Amino acid sequence: MATRTVRLDDETESVLREVQGATGLPISEALKRGLRALLQEVRRQADLLPYDLYRSLDLGPGGYAIAASTDVRRAVRAALKKKHRR
Repeated sequence: MATRTVRLDDETESVLREVQGATGLPISEALKRGLRALLQEVRRQADLLPYDLYRSLDLGPGGYAIAASTDVRRAVRAALKKKHRR
């Protein structure tokens, strides 16, 4: 078993005291559980594929484009004509 020295800022020290008070765990056990929880999160994120992120984005209903991206110039001219009615 290794012994580690860790420096905690005031905010983290306060969080640790709150966790200890709520759970009754010793400092070492609270830190171990925190590391295990972080490890689970890291592993879960590593299993995500780029498509999983894409699927989670809210891109809206779509279908609002007035032209294909390859036909931008014509679409802009048409939109301006419609807006200014010349």
